[in-house]
Amino acid sequence: MHIPSCETNELELVRFDAALEEANRPSPDYDITKWLYVPNFYSEYRYILGTRGSKPLICVGINPSTAAPDDLDNTLKSVERVAHHNGYDSFIMFNVYAQRATNPDDMELTYNQELHRENMRAFDYALSLDKAASPAVWAAWGTIIEKRPYLPDCVRDMIEIGKHRGARWYSAGKRSKKGHPHHPLYLRKDSPLEEFDVSAYLDLL
Repeated sequence: MHIPSCETNELELVRFDAALEEANRPSPDYDITKWLYVPNFYSEYRYILGTRGSKPLICVGINPSTAAPDDLDNTLKSVERVAHHNGYDSFIMFNVYAQRATNPDDMELTYNQELHRENMRAFDYALSLDKAASPAVWAAWGTIIEKRPYLPDCVRDMIEIGKHRGARWYSAGKRSKKGHPHHPLYLRKDSPLEEFDVSAYLDLL
């Protein structure tokens, strides 16, 4: 379990560019030729966790929990299986908001603008990793997006960044009555990705 120890505005944040530079240096804790982990240490926030490849599937949840390289939780194990089934050679777990909290009810009530700004830089970087085609973004946050009023606005910022990169949005599994994309945890490993009109969905929230 991860329960936030403080509000993130009380932390001295490592900016994404600096954290990425460190994550690309050899680590005694994991194989950096396999894993992309930014920051490359366990902290109160996480920008990116995933595997390295030329055709990644970017899965977007709400916020990180405790997963780390070589220690994936069941949600990320499911993400990896679905990514491989759909023809991707790697996956990136990204989140609408970067604060770690195993229970989303423990997320801070007011979002940290600096943390969000750095997280959006991380999203733009993740989109840049697919060199051959339009980057694939899998919306996978479930109903948890209702937990905080700032979360849909964070996604809107992601959509704008994605437009400049030619991102294509997908969902997998049955959507909720309100149209929320299915969370990965209980998906079959052979679940297909389906195109997802994320802008139209957000307009209905």
